[in-house]
Amino acid sequence: MTPIDDLYAIVPAGGAGTRLWPLSRRSRPKFLLDVLGTGRTLLQGTLDRLLPLTGPDRVVVVTGTAHAAAVAEQLPEVGVANLVAEPSPRDSMAAIGLAAAILERRHGSVLVASFAADHVVPDVEGFHTAVRHAAVAARAGYVTTIGITPTAPSTAFGYIRSGAPLEPTEGGPTARAVVEFVEKPDAETAAGYLASGDVAWNAGMFVARTDVLLGHLERLQPPLAAGLREIAAAWDTAEREEVLGRVWPTLTRIAIDHAIAEPVAATGGVAVVPGAFTWDDVGDWASLATLVSPDGDGVRRVSAGGASPVVAIDAPGAFVSADRPVAVVGLRDAVVVLTPDALLVTDAAHAQQVKAVVDELLARDRSDLV
Repeated sequence: MTPIDDLYAIVPAGGAGTRLWPLSRRSRPKFLLDVLGTGRTLLQGTLDRLLPLTGPDRVVVVTGTAHAAAVAEQLPEVGVANLVAEPSPRDSMAAIGLAAAILERRHGSVLVASFAADHVVPDVEGFHTAVRHAAVAARAGYVTTIGITPTAPSTAFGYIRSGAPLEPTEGGPTARAVVEFVEKPDAETAAGYLASGDVAWNAGMFVARTDVLLGHLERLQPPLAAGLREIAAAWDTAEREEVLGRVWPTLTRIAIDHAIAEPVAATGGVAVVPGAFTWDDVGDWASLATLVSPDGDGVRRVSAGGASPVVAIDAPGAFVSADRPVAVVGLRDAVVVLTPDALLVTDAAHAQQVKAVVDELLARDRSDLV
């Protein structure tokens, strides 16, 4: 496959993945884990599908200082110069914006594409096609997102409502104008969205020229843009640590959706191309379970090594992640996750509520378990 010559990939690698507790922890969040038992972590899988589009020297990973060493160990292909460690979480706009500002400082205006470190995309060919289509619209000056074709009226994702097709010279063969971004809906609203046929799931994938992205940021969030440019100007100098330590804590904490995507869409500056490929954000244990093939008894097993030490009797749809023997009897759609220091027992219908366990542990001053 021929790489996209002017494309640089930005991979924000942050978050704690609290809905995958007790496997995902602050010290070892889900993007650093091989949650599917494939031998590659989610972060490594992200790099694997980006390399054919960019090559290793055009991938920038943004992560917290606590995880920088683990990221560097997992991604030896990505040089130290392209590993950006942020001192504290300031949400996605600061992370993506800093990487974009550093790249523009180094290379002038280039095309950047941001993809989360912890998603699963089995259909890599379809993903590559969508990125190439998005690059066409981005070169024409649009902030371009890849909207995932919905397969169900999910309440776990935000939605993108599309409008008229762009001119072929601007948007390539598939791009449409974005009418609006919609927050996660309730079940009835989600069903209405799906019936309308003009919506896609918002997977947080954005492609844009750096001058366009940072130009919008300067207009909409001037202090944040100025701070990021000040840090970027010092990044490849001896002044990096001083400037980063002084400026970073002052930056506005805001997601790229709220900072740029939503307001720019309202003025016609955002395009969407369809992502008609299989995709999952691995947002909870029920989601992960769908990515693991069931055994003959209908049980999905993930083991830390070798054959899964699981006995399941009359437990169709059960999902078990364990490195020790586990037996599940008479529980449909059970979720059992066993680690050396914790045990989770729930079912698929309550998987989204696992985050509440983490909140409760923190309230009980048990940060050692999160």
